[in-house]
Amino acid sequence: MKPADTNISINPSANREYRDSVFGLLFSQAGVPVELYNTITGSNYNADTEVKIIRLKNILTGGRVNDLSFELDGRFVVLIEHQSTINENMPLRMLFYIAEIYNWYCKEYDEYRKRRIPIPRPEFFVLYNGVEEMPEDMRVLKLSDMFIEHGLEGPADLEVIVRVYNINKGRNIEMARRSPTLDEYKTFVAKIREYAGTMSLEEALARAMEYCMEHNILKKFLKHHKKEVFNMLTREWRHEDEVMIAKEEGVAIGIERGMERGMERGMERGKWEKAIEIAKSLHAKGIDVNTIAESTGLTVDDVLRM
Repeated sequence: MKPADTNISINPSANREYRDSVFGLLFSQAGVPVELYNTITGSNYNADTEVKIIRLKNILTGGRVNDLSFELDGRFVVLIEHQSTINENMPLRMLFYIAEIYNWYCKEYDEYRKRRIPIPRPEFFVLYNGVEEMPEDMRVLKLSDMFIEHGLEGPADLEVIVRVYNINKGRNIEMARRSPTLDEYKTFVAKIREYAGTMSLEEALARAMEYCMEHNILKKFLKHHKKEVFNMLTREWRHEDEVMIAKEEGVAIGIERGMERGMERGMERGKWEKAIEIAKSLHAKGIDVNTIAESTGLTVDDVLRM
């Protein structure tokens, strides 16, 4: 029989408040996972459909966890990740997550038994709302696209497919219509970004929360979890800024190194052209090939080809 406890804790001492995200906290509330799943997939599950939230903690080195996991109607294991940066490694991360869930799910089964073990079908989604441009409303990421090519043809023996949906304000409008919670969340995030352009992060968060509560946007959730949301978002947005800064610094370093390599190649090209000129001059004077090569640093083959 399947374990009754749906909480997976690899490290029991993990701090829940630190590990959870605002997205995970909001969309794990009663009835909201079904609303979100129907929104993403176009399904029509009733609000009272059985949902079991699965909390993944400290699964990966460094404490990286996913935002939301749940079993829906006894049939699906749904893993949803909320991202503020475009990450092409999500299929691999989802593979880690689902392997851990199945390991937990089947712990009371004997995997060596002859009869098949029934397991829920997995589905993987990412909801993206970062500032980096994502031109399409939906992007498909595949684990097989990450494989090192060895000249093999045909489908891979292992595949993970992740669907990435752009949930920035004004994108995937039909999804926003189907899920009031998702639409209000998008508005909340957009307000934070708007205020963050002219004030400190802390002031922007406080102002956005105040605005949303005044306009009945996530009002009940923000009022009940005000301190948690403020602390979580402060960490999340500072981390996002650190990632963006690291990317910008990486680009700057790449440009600088590219310029250095360009200068080096330019100097090498100049030396080569100068050697050619000298070689031509010596050849015109009847100097033998070997002497020309020794005098210019060119190879005998270079001189002969010239």
